[in-house]
Amino acid sequence: MITIRNVATVLSAAMLVSLAACASSMPRAERLALYQAHAGEPLNKIRYFSPQGWEEVDDDHILLTMRPSEVYLMKLNGPCLDYDNGKAVMAITNTAGYVQQKFDRVSFGTGVNCRIEEIRQVDVQAARAARDAHAASEKT
Repeated sequence: MITIRNVATVLSAAMLVSLAACASSMPRAERLALYQAHAGEPLNKIRYFSPQGWEEVDDDHILLTMRPSEVYLMKLNGPCLDYDNGKAVMAITNTAGYVQQKFDRVSFGTGVNCRIEEIRQVDVQAARAARDAHAASEKT
């Protein structure tokens, strides 16, 4: 049965995929600036359940997608992303279903893990609008 909620979820997912796809073609510094400009204040903790995915922004930041409309920019305490080993699996420690900044850690199957220094929720719609405006201004 198709409901408005299902349609909204599909549209939100499509919006997030298009944001990530276009943003991934931007230089890393520009992508980070885009996400930071549209991220809220740092959060002490977030509810952590069945993440839909993650994306490397730069050596010190990842974008964690919990739901299409719930995306977090996480600053890590050091570069721990290592794709040379062929592993792209991410694990985040959590306590009773919550991830806390300055306490929980992220690992990528390399044996190295990084502490989460900061968690900020990203306004996906605003980031997409800014990205589209930037792309339009570059075409002129």
